[in-house]
Amino acid sequence: MDVIIKPGLLRGNVKAIPSKSQAHRAFICAALANIQATTNTNKQTSKQEHITNPTHIECDGTSDDIEATKACLSALETQNEKQVTLPCGESGSTFRFLLPIAGALGRKASFLLEGRLPERPLSPLYEELVKHGCKMSPQGSNPFTIEGQLTPGKYILNAGISSQFISGLLFALPLLNEDSEIHLTGSIESFPYIELTIAMLEVFNIKIKFENMIFFIPRNQIYQSPGTLKVEGDWSNAAFWLCANAIPGNKITVSGLDMNSKQGDRAVLEILKQFGNDPDDNDSDNNKLHGIEIDATDIPDLVPILSVVAASAEGTTIIRNAGRLRIKESDRLAAVTDLLSILGADIKETEDGLIINGGKPLTGGTVSSHSDHRIAMSAAIAAVLCNEPVIIRGAEAVNKSYPTFFEERRRLECPHNTEKN
Repeated sequence: MDVIIKPGLLRGNVKAIPSKSQAHRAFICAALANIQATTNTNKQTSKQEHITNPTHIECDGTSDDIEATKACLSALETQNEKQVTLPCGESGSTFRFLLPIAGALGRKASFLLEGRLPERPLSPLYEELVKHGCKMSPQGSNPFTIEGQLTPGKYILNAGISSQFISGLLFALPLLNEDSEIHLTGSIESFPYIELTIAMLEVFNIKIKFENMIFFIPRNQIYQSPGTLKVEGDWSNAAFWLCANAIPGNKITVSGLDMNSKQGDRAVLEILKQFGNDPDDNDSDNNKLHGIEIDATDIPDLVPILSVVAASAEGTTIIRNAGRLRIKESDRLAAVTDLLSILGADIKETEDGLIINGGKPLTGGTVSSHSDHRIAMSAAIAAVLCNEPVIIRGAEAVNKSYPTFFEERRRLECPHNTEKN
């Protein structure tokens, strides 16, 4: 699908969609509470009927990634045969979270992967699962299979590859019959996402201790449903509107965000202040933006849209420690460079980041989403800086995290000026 966006400013209010990151974690914990209830009931007596441990999750929105996790969890709960098929779509969180969980449950699972997901790395999680009783397909296989019983013990992970590896083990290891430890080496990347996992585990009464780069996970823990759980607003996707608001001339407010959220991308507010945007100033026209330096270690998902802000800011913005973006849905450093270069920005790609010389109007043009939701949305926001229309090829990529994004953008336009082909 192509989307054509004509030049124009954005005005209005947007209600934040539910947090994809928190939704993944909530649905996984709720499913494990239910699976354990069924397992324990079956062990206690064959006469007792199926007893569930249900959780009512308030999540007033969805996306392809959330639906992938729900579909996989439904399969784990309802497919009683030894082998289960798990359709992950393009969701790295779904795949990397559920892989060790399948091992902990002793299920033979076949993961169906789409897009770049088969190419994204599994090491060192892969090697640790093999050391602890699991047999798996070679990395890159699709479908990707796992079988065998995950065993407890000492796990060693380089914390600089993916926080999703750590989260997956934190979900799985409490289910095992002996204590386990996860020893982290290197520097921790995206630690706020690990904190999100721990916070959700605590809601379901799972105890984890973290000290001196070691997670201590007690044995035989039971996921206990809190009854009702509400998924909070998504800071990662709200960042597109907050960043648009920071660009002079736009006036956008976002409701439904928790200012005390553990979501790491809440940092967008502080970064925008560093650029010179004061969110408490009702007249964004007075906010003159200037280049800054950004450490992307804990906020990799913000880099594409912050790059658009940087293109509008006077002077040079340097983004560092973003090398992991090369293994996302696209090589996001290359994709952002391609996007903004086509639109007329002065941007240079480095090994682990970007250098952007901003402050001049962009021209417009035809750009690719690179099949990446965050690139597509960044292009749509960059259009407010352009003198000519922006045509986004493959705009349907937004369905991965924010299916209603272009509807919201059209609603904010002054005047209404978007067409779809």
